[in-house]
Amino acid sequence: MASQVDIPKKYKACIYDEPGKISTKVVELDMPEPGPGEILINLTHSGVCHSDFGVMTNSWAGLPYPTQAGQVGGHEGVGKVVKLGPGSEQFSSIKVGDRVGVKWGGLGHIAVQLASRGMSYRVIGIDAGAKEQIIKDSGAEHFIDITKHDDTSIAEEVKKITGGLGASAVLVCTASNKAYAQAMDLLRFGGTLVCVGMPEGKPEPIGKAYPAFMVAKQQNITSVAVGNRREAIEALDFAARGVVKTHCTTVKMDKLTETFEQMKEGSLIGRVVLDLQ
Repeated sequence: MASQVDIPKKYKACIYDEPGKISTKVVELDMPEPGPGEILINLTHSGVCHSDFGVMTNSWAGLPYPTQAGQVGGHEGVGKVVKLGPGSEQFSSIKVGDRVGVKWGGLGHIAVQLASRGMSYRVIGIDAGAKEQIIKDSGAEHFIDITKHDDTSIAEEVKKITGGLGASAVLVCTASNKAYAQAMDLLRFGGTLVCVGMPEGKPEPIGKAYPAFMVAKQQNITSVAVGNRREAIEALDFAARGVVKTHCTTVKMDKLTETFEQMKEGSLIGRVVLDLQ
């Protein structure tokens, strides 16, 4: 494995040029130097996450500071290590030339596959009608089109599917306060609401999370971000074995703004990955 790589003085990046709007720009920036314990990665691809949309549009009022113009977007990179910072070799087995990933994995159809195929859970997918096929293809037994139901009828449909009991667990992967409020009515006795998606706008408590009802039904609320290292290794193993397969579309960097517009419209199916090469 090569011990060093020729590194240019500049690199291309997608920045948020007008935070608060759906707007990105491809620019050249000065190549950074990795600090102590850090590594420099030449990214080849990066997933486009709804979290990026929230950061770009300054939609998360709970963040300590608003996004500044010129901030580089993205947090789901894959690439090769090109340089080690001072002392890095003492804390890791990573070497120059290794292919690495920055973990903050995708949700939706990936979560359905992990649950159904990886963990043998019976899954009900709840989303807009355009997502029905990919959700069923990912292993869900049932699908509920949210555009055809109100809060009451969604809960009734889940109860009907589950023999009148409700779901053992509800994972909310979307950035919607309404989805969190709906989730409590979908749980069975002893059920658990898992918070994953982070709603935009002013922070709000989870609607319908009434202490008296939760105590009577022995329900729980928990949360998870990216999991620990062991869970990441297990997830990668599922992918290596073909248990989990990503439905993705690859686009160039100059298509990022268009991708965010499609994300806002809710028309994206699966994952969009930027080709940074």
